[in-house]
Formats: sequence, structure tokens, C-alpha cells
Amino acid sequence: MKKLILVCISTCFFLITSAQEKTQQLSLKEAIAFALENSYNTKASQNDILSAEKKVWETTTIGLPQIDAKVDYQNFIKQPITLADFDQDGTNEEFVFGTKQNMNASVTLRQLLFDGSYLVGLQASKTYLKISEQANEKTEMLTKEAVINAYGNVLVTEKSISILEGNIKILQKNFNDATKIYENGLNEEEDVEQLEITLGNLKNQLNNVLRMKSIAYQMLNLSLGNPIKTKLELTDTLGSLAESNISLELVAQTFNVNNHIDFKISENDRETKRLMMKLEQSKALPTLSAFINYGAQANSDSFTFLNNNQRWFDSSLLGVSLNIPIFSSLGRSAKTAQAKIALENADIRLEEMKQRLSLEAQKAKNDYQISIDNYQTSKKNVGLAERIEKKQRIKFFEGISSSFDLLQAQNQLYTQQQNYIQSMLDVIAKKATLENALNLPIK
Repeated sequence: MKKLILVCISTCFFLITSAQEKTQQLSLKEAIAFALENSYNTKASQNDILSAEKKVWETTTIGLPQIDAKVDYQNFIKQPITLADFDQDGTNEEFVFGTKQNMNASVTLRQLLFDGSYLVGLQASKTYLKISEQANEKTEMLTKEAVINAYGNVLVTEKSISILEGNIKILQKNFNDATKIYENGLNEEEDVEQLEITLGNLKNQLNNVLRMKSIAYQMLNLSLGNPIKTKLELTDTLGSLAESNISLELVAQTFNVNNHIDFKISENDRETKRLMMKLEQSKALPTLSAFINYGAQANSDSFTFLNNNQRWFDSSLLGVSLNIPIFSSLGRSAKTAQAKIALENADIRLEEMKQRLSLEAQKAKNDYQISIDNYQTSKKNVGLAERIEKKQRIKFFEGISSSFDLLQAQNQLYTQQQNYIQSMLDVIAKKATLENALNLPIK
């Protein structure tokens, strides 16, 4: 029986562990789609839209009928006594007016008939909703760019590990061979020491990259909206992404600033300032509201208000209220002037935004073009550096060249390898930046 229990526990533990270690496979396109639904920023942005929709309805209800019900109950623990001298002989008689307990129930209907501030507020709430929707669109663009960069950083880490491991494998063999040659007295100790220094540096770099690998995966999980310990398997490679992200058509694409999300957000900010000015102006207008009330009152010396024979006395009231602002010692005028200045500043900022976005689009095009040129150059250079290092390695073991010449060739190769890796990431990242600068739709 104990063995059976242990087997069951072990099986459950294995199933739980397997479920926890389930690996999520993602291409870059799948990662972007996943993040647009599950990232923390996306969820918060979508909640902001829901909140803005509720704000619009909250503002709308101010101009709709409002119904309130009210029930008042009073119980005089000690009723007040009133003195009266009816005979005018100086003798006051004591009287108790009213009953010991009273109950009053009423229902009031209120309706706003006219209020300039309400009309402006209604427009402002709709503008607020529009801003929230545009902020969500901006969040999606930033989320896409963040995922691309995080995904690319993981691939760079993986590629760096692969290259460093390959370099260490070759260099370790060179070191072992050089050591044997030195032991046979056919080369100098300095040659062995030089290779040992280079090998140590490479191993140290590999250890650093291996430590950064975990951080890179956690950063990608964070941008996806996953728990940071989620296991990921990336199905795209750095080289394939670099090649697929080369698109010279993007560089030639015309930029329309009016369609850019940042420009639209600035336009809405300007609209908000315009509505604030209208709000201050509307405060000089009269407000008109009306109400109708129906109530009933009951009186008793004991609590009989729930009895069928309790007498209730009805009452009803209709009222209209007109409030006319006359003089505020120029306070309203000062507030309106401030709002007008804020609107003028919004116009200035809108023009500045138009110029800035045009400049950023042009810069993004230039950066993207440069990244493509660098990638193509680095791809060629890494091949040349590999051939040079190989030739120097052969010459070194044949005794034709020195360890210094080999060191230079190795360092040149390692530098070109890092440049090549970085150039691939730059093509991917710069394209994402350019797509955002051109405000291209997310695919």
C-alpha cells in the first residue's frame, strides 16, 4: 500500500513539474501577436479605454433625469414644551405641540434644462475617450517595438554563445598543439602564453554572455506579459530575421504627418485646450433646472407607521431654478484668458510636433539605410576575417608568422563577428523604429 501511495505521489509530482516546465514556442510574428493581447501595458491601456467609456456615460447622465427618494423618521425622546398666556393674567400654561413620532417620505425628480458647462463637459468626455483609444494605439506600437528588441536581444545572446563556443573550441586546440610544440622545443613560451591569454578572455566573455542569457529571456517574457520564469523557444533565427527585414521600399515610402498617432494625440490635446476655453466662457451663461417633488407625512405618539389605518398626509411641489451670473470681479475673464493662452501654446506645440515627426521619420529612414549597409558590409567582412585568421593560424604552426600576427588576426575576427551580430540586430530594430516613425499599421 505504501508503495502504491509513493508511486501516485511521484506521478503527480512529475505531472505538475512537466506542466510548470512547458515550453512556449514563438516566432517573432507570434510573439508580437501574443504581446498585443497579453502584455501588461496592453491590458492597462484597454482598461483605460473602458474607464473612459464609463466617464462618457457618467458625464452624459448629468443631463438626464435624476430621481431621489428620502425617508425621515423622528422620535422625540422628550418633547419640547411651549408656554402661552391666553388669559393675559401672567400665568403661563404649558402646551406640547405635535406628536411624539413623525415620519416623512418623499420622491424628487430633477432635470437639468440648460447648462453650458454640461454641454462642454459632454464634448470633453468624448475627447477623453478618443485620447484613451489613441493612447492604446500608441501602446500597441511601443509594445511591438519592445518585443522586437527583446526577441532580437535573445537571438543575439544565443548567436554570441554559439560563436564564442566555436572560437573557444578552435583556440583550445591551437593552445594544446602549441603547448606540445613548445614542450618539444620548437617554439617559444611566449607563443603559448599569448594563446592562453586569448583563450582565457574568450572563456570569460562566454561566461558573461551565459549569465546575460537568462536576463534576456526574462526581459522578453516581461514584454510578452508572461511570468518571467516562463520557458521560451524562439523559432526564428537572427540571420533569417535580418534578411527578411531588409525592405528598401520603406525608405522610399512617403511620410504623412497627419496620419501619425503622435500628431493625432497632439491634435486631441489642442482640442482639450479649446474645450477648456469654451468651458470658462460657458460659466458666464445662465443655468436652468427644474424639479417636482411628491411626499407624504405621518404623525403618531407610538410607532404605527406600518399599520394600514395610519393616516398619511400627501404633499407635492414643482419648482424651477434659474441662476444668472452677473459679476465676478473679472475672475471669469481672467480664467478665460488663461485658457486662451493654453490654447495658443497647444497650437505652438502642434506645429512643433509636426516638424519633429517629419525629422524623426527622415532620421529613421537614414538609420535604417545605414543599418542595411552595415549589415551587408559586416557579412562580407566576417568572411574575410575568418579566412585571414585561418591563414595566420596555418602560418603560425608552420613557423612562418609570429604569435603577434596570429593575435591580430584573431582579434580582428572576433571584432568582425561581434559587428556582424550587432548589424543583424540593428536591421531588425531600425526597421521597427522606422515603421513606428512612419506610423505603419501593425501586421
